[in-house]
Amino acid sequence: MRRIRLLIAFTVAAMVAMLLWPACSVNVKKEKNGEDKQVDISTPVGGIHVSNEASAADVGLTVYPGARLKQKNSSNDDKSANVNISGFGYSLKVVAMEYQSDDPPDKLVGFYRSQLAKYGKVLECRTIHLNLDADIKDSDHGSHDLTCEGPSGSTVELKVGTKENQHVVSVEPEGKGSSFSLVYVRTHGKDAEI
Repeated sequence: MRRIRLLIAFTVAAMVAMLLWPACSVNVKKEKNGEDKQVDISTPVGGIHVSNEASAADVGLTVYPGARLKQKNSSNDDKSANVNISGFGYSLKVVAMEYQSDDPPDKLVGFYRSQLAKYGKVLECRTIHLNLDADIKDSDHGSHDLTCEGPSGSTVELKVGTKENQHVVSVEPEGKGSSFSLVYVRTHGKDAEI
């Protein structure tokens, strides 16, 4: 996950907190190095939970055998995120984790195709990079079906579910192995768009 996603979530949290400050509570947990690990904001109309702690169980998938959670890069970007936002009859949950494996992409794609099948029919897309935005927004005039969006590339996206409740695995070549992302997205509420 890119640090920018957490920054956006923290910014949204801060804006909501400022608007509702007298009636809200803010709880920040820090890592040993002093960086924010988890932020919880509760208000009378909803809440925001942002954490860099996520597990494969939160995503609803098994981690590929021998895979390793990606370490923070030189920009200090976290490679896992667990975000929950709710309020005004709307909710959004996004859990995402990035891993790497020494195995080639086709092995991971086969493994996750069978893992995702427990959730329904698996859609396979070829893209340049993981792009959830097109599937979260209701861009197909009311359709709830997942689609393949964007230019074709070497990244394989496996998707299952609906725009409101989806599991996505994105696999791309990395050196002699692969990197992959496990993602779960659930939205609820009228016109649940980001």
